[in-house]
Amino acid sequence: QVRLVESGGGLVQAGGSLRLSCAASGSILKINAMGWYRQAPGKQRELVAIISSGGTRNYLDSVKGRFTISRDNAKNTVYLQMNSLKPEDTAVYYCNADFQPEFGPREYDYWGQGTQVTVSS
Repeated sequence: QVRLVESGGGLVQAGGSLRLSCAASGSILKINAMGWYRQAPGKQRELVAIISSGGTRNYLDSVKGRFTISRDNAKNTVYLQMNSLKPEDTAVYYCNADFQPEFGPREYDYWGQGTQVTVSS
């Protein structure tokens, strides 16, 4: 079965950096878009960044200029480089993928388990 596994979360001081990774594994024929979402306590899950198969990137306004999403298609991995972190970036960060599995229909909304990012003041 296809899995998305996030890593790289942790505790960092304001102004610091983290790099999140999400590796997709399993019977994947093609990955279309991949993205990162986050959910802070008491808040709705929000899209942080997304990258298309062609490399087009979109970002949440509050992270523009600080976060960079990238992907390594050979490794079926998406990254989120987070710089100049702020306390308001604290959330569980989830990897999301739109992909075509080798078996079965296209998956438009497939999720990893999440990784905690905590930014202290």
